[in-house]
Amino acid sequence: MQYRKFGNTGCEISALGFGAMRLPSWDGQPASPNVKEEEAIHLIRYAIDHGVNYVDTAYPYHGGQSEYVVGKALADGYRDKTYLATKSPVWKLEKPEDFDTCLDEQLAKLQTDHVDFYLLHALSRDRWEDKVKKLDLCERMRAAKKAGKIRFMGFSFHDDVSVFKEIIDSCPDWDFCQIQHNYIDTHNQAGNEGLAYAASKGLGVIIMEPLLGGKLATAPAQVAKVLPEGRSAVKWAFDYLWDKPEVGFLLSGMGSMEMVKENIAYADESHIDMVPAEERPLYEKAREVFQTMAIVPCTKCSYCMPCPFGVDIPAVYDAYNKTASLGLKKARPIYEEIAGKADLCRKCGACEKQCPQHIRSTELMEQIAGAFAAE
Repeated sequence: MQYRKFGNTGCEISALGFGAMRLPSWDGQPASPNVKEEEAIHLIRYAIDHGVNYVDTAYPYHGGQSEYVVGKALADGYRDKTYLATKSPVWKLEKPEDFDTCLDEQLAKLQTDHVDFYLLHALSRDRWEDKVKKLDLCERMRAAKKAGKIRFMGFSFHDDVSVFKEIIDSCPDWDFCQIQHNYIDTHNQAGNEGLAYAASKGLGVIIMEPLLGGKLATAPAQVAKVLPEGRSAVKWAFDYLWDKPEVGFLLSGMGSMEMVKENIAYADESHIDMVPAEERPLYEKAREVFQTMAIVPCTKCSYCMPCPFGVDIPAVYDAYNKTASLGLKKARPIYEEIAGKADLCRKCGACEKQCPQHIRSTELMEQIAGAFAAE
């Protein structure tokens, strides 16, 4: 395993972090509360035994079960080998003291007296204004840090780069941040500009969605043609990030032993400036090709679920996106297999309030239903 200095924290963290958002589940759904605990614990401990020293979870992952499973995985001495991260569900907080109530609940679930890296979860303009500032959550984090309940304070982010810079500049006590980044999202959300800005301020930068919700794990045929053979699509995506000196490390939501072993092997080969100069233009070309195909920027995070009217939102978007590469005729059987189709949408807007990608589902679902209904 390779390790990197993480911002100004003084910590050296493995190039690969274990994301506990997509643990194995009995029903095969990535966000399901029906976690296969024994298997998940085995995966996490195997990763730690092979050099991974950062485990990331959050209050809502797997319907609230992820923190319990991570707590069990870090028993038997594994907690002492690991930097532990979880996130405050800022959308649930109604008064300042709710922050402390949630943190204490999380510490109990995780079976620990402190969290090493604590984040305000999925900040956007609205959450920054309506929750963080109104409830003075930065001060709450400072107090928790002083009390020893958290070691480092940070935030994860889903909005545009101007909001990202404002959040960084508004609180001088940030130790780190977590952003969505990959070779497609170079100018989306925080993007390259935000990555460089955060690093220039001394913040450690964690990368989430390095595979764009799995879309880059098995690159579409048109994209694969751009990237030379001899290297997996996953390695192409990871190498792009590890190449950058501003990147602290990347998180991967690993749900199988095959994924864990492969990702650890890739991390073992990682280093700054690992991408040869002649290969860097290939990422730009792959991005151009991909963007002609990407219809809906869904990463299958499932924050939108469950839909109160039964729409399987991530599955619907996945089927619709496949029309770009397969065509409508070949994508239709995939759509027909979905129990909760787009025509169940009643435009309540509940999903839009939770979507990190700001997808306008109330508009798209009618469009998708019409597309697949057409002959």
